[in-house]
Amino acid sequence: MNEALVNNIADRFAELPALLGGHMLLSISALALGSLISIPLGVLAARSPRVRGPVLGVASVAQTIPGLALLALMVPLLGGTIGFLPAFIALVLYSLLPTLRNTVTGIHGVDPALIEAATGVGMTGPQVLWRVQLPIALPVIVAGLRTATVWVVGTATLSTPVGEPSLGNYIFLGLQTRNHVATIMGCVFAALLAIVLDQLIGQVEKALSERQRGRLWAASGVLAAVVGAALLAPLWPSGQELGPVAARPDTATVAEAEREPIVVASKSFTEQYILAELLADRLTRSGIVVDRKPSMGSAVLFNALSSGGVDVYVDYTGTLWATVLKREGSKDPLTTQIETCSAILEEHGVVCLGPLGFENAYALAMRGDAAKKAGIVSIVDLAVVAPTLKIGGDLEFFGREEFTRLESLYGLAFQQQVGMDAALMYQAAESGSVDVISAYSTDGRILASGLVVIEDTRQAFPPYDAIVLLSPKAAADRSVVKALRPLVGSVTDDMMRRANKRVDIDKLSPTAAARELDEKLSSVR
Repeated sequence: MNEALVNNIADRFAELPALLGGHMLLSISALALGSLISIPLGVLAARSPRVRGPVLGVASVAQTIPGLALLALMVPLLGGTIGFLPAFIALVLYSLLPTLRNTVTGIHGVDPALIEAATGVGMTGPQVLWRVQLPIALPVIVAGLRTATVWVVGTATLSTPVGEPSLGNYIFLGLQTRNHVATIMGCVFAALLAIVLDQLIGQVEKALSERQRGRLWAASGVLAAVVGAALLAPLWPSGQELGPVAARPDTATVAEAEREPIVVASKSFTEQYILAELLADRLTRSGIVVDRKPSMGSAVLFNALSSGGVDVYVDYTGTLWATVLKREGSKDPLTTQIETCSAILEEHGVVCLGPLGFENAYALAMRGDAAKKAGIVSIVDLAVVAPTLKIGGDLEFFGREEFTRLESLYGLAFQQQVGMDAALMYQAAESGSVDVISAYSTDGRILASGLVVIEDTRQAFPPYDAIVLLSPKAAADRSVVKALRPLVGSVTDDMMRRANKRVDIDKLSPTAAARELDEKLSSVR
């Protein structure tokens, strides 16, 4: 086993306590509130046909919305709030249907003769409910809770893009950086957590069905112990924190250590992970407490910055120009940068600290041998054969203004458009699953996969200079500005490409790649 793999495994296990605890806290909290809502509603629905239809209908509709979409919708609905609250509310909605439906089914399944007998001995309606119907229906209700638990634990892995740490952090990191250790750990521990909770709740269900009080107490006790241990997991000793990173004692004063953490965030691809680690390390070395929010969605991230949920991250002028500001067309890099920074300051209060010095632009790429055989050098050449080709793009590429402009300027009409995770595009192009991809110009996988960039002679893509963005709070903090300003104009295209390659091809962690990049920056000053 090589050293890089050993370090990778060690790093992932160091992260486990915080991620497992966060995942459990989010899941159990959502299940608890979901049960408090769904069981009384289920009782009411079981006793009133007028209530039953609308209640089950609304719960069913919430269940049909894809989990990631439901989580993402919560952020704008909550005024740009990120982290625990939007994830919690989405998971509460997701937990309602199984318990609600089983409550109705369980109550309706009680033998009418028992209800008639209870009424005959003088029991009132509420007494029949509490002493007869609910005790008999309880195993069925617990079975619904069991189903809800599996659903919620699985869906909680999707909380990462809205800024709430969970076992999904492993999965998003692993998919984007092709870190199979991270992906496997995320899947395995999420599955194990769901299985363990499902089996323990299953024992509670069986004990209730068979009226075994001792077994019920034993199963409940073990369940409580497992939940408690997972919730306390972040307090276990570990070599790495995923929450606030404490400033080094030799640099931090008491006042600095007590102030609110600066939240450094990133989108969900390799370059962003590296840059977030670079920013976080610079801040930490200056005695500033840092909280990391990795793998966030692009639109969610900018909204969080403008609302103060995030303080620092790196974005790209082309993304801000087309997606945030909704500007059309393309201008030269300097003009784009000036107008973008002015507009986001005026409209959103977001401050541009400055450009890092490199550009990570969208570009169309294809296998070098295929391009040579077809005589494709520019997108003009590509347009001729596009109707026979499949293009793969990241999950947002085909909905962006740049792709519409690309189609318009070149008359592009591909046979098929295939949206996929950005981490899979290069592999798809290399294997021939797609013919063309929407690559990133600083990605080391372009050369490693034998791809060539097709020239954009009509400048359909706007400039994509990387710039450091600050929230109003961070921009007003002189120590934050002082710590990060030396990075402005210091990172070249080649430096960034090599750093990306160290993660994507050489399998270094983003933290290690950021450290190497920082050492390179220090050596050239």
